Amino acid sequence: MSKKVLLLATNYGAWAEELQAPWDALNKAGFKVTMATPQGKKPLPFVISVDPDFVDPLQGYKVNPPEVCQRVKEILDGDEWNNPIKIEDAKMEDYDAIVLTGGPGVCLDITNNMKVHALILDALNSDKLIGAICYSVGALAFTRNPDNDFKSVIYGKKSTAHPRAWDFDFELAYDLAGKSADNTGTDVVTPGFLLPIQDVITDAVGPDGQCVHDEKANRENPCVVYDWPFVTALSVESSIAYGEKLVEILNSK
Repeated sequence: MSKKVLLLATNYGAWAEELQAPWDALNKAGFKVTMATPQGKKPLPFVISVDPDFVDPLQGYKVNPPEVCQRVKEILDGDEWNNPIKIEDAKMEDYDAIVLTGGPGVCLDITNNMKVHALILDALNSDKLIGAICYSVGALAFTRNPDNDFKSVIYGKKSTAHPRAWDFDFELAYDLAGKSADNTGTDVVTPGFLLPIQDVITDAVGPDGQCVHDEKANRENPCVVYDWPFVTALSVESSIAYGEKLVEILNSK
């Protein structure tokens, strides 16, 4: 019987490949994937994340492959992401895994969303796979385990974290591709990313855990960590490897 996967995405700005790559990998593997967002609206990516000429100002190279940009535009023009359920309506008992996707918007409506925390805790308690990439790893840090003195669910675990050295330090506008009158995202402007995620994860895993923040990660050397029940991935360069690892682990169960 095909595995069932609950895939969460932000309504305030995904990073295109951090949503597209796991979505495509899980579907290609034949799993039944249900997308859920906080508002039950189609998740939209940052405009710059579907621009093949966008150069990450801190890493100094083009981070969006043309074929990825083309695939995401194809999805946005179609209906694959058109009908997500609301996160509040999802029940972990219906799924074999929960997969979080990335983008700066997750810091606004996913990482400290108590409904998301409840799903993660349910997955943990029922021994189901839990995945997170880039800034969505913050949701793991903020999900507290009442059976472990309310420490983070990743306390004592090994987890990735978007490196401090890669954090944007300038005003960040949330301009989204594919927006419409009833799905505009947000006009908020933030002073860079909202979470110092490397520090947050270092604190969350505690002295017996490990925060992996490889500044040398790239497409040829992606950074994905597996420490059951968690699969975590560094950032956009590791999106494809993240999807592949999720498929590998689900197929092994």
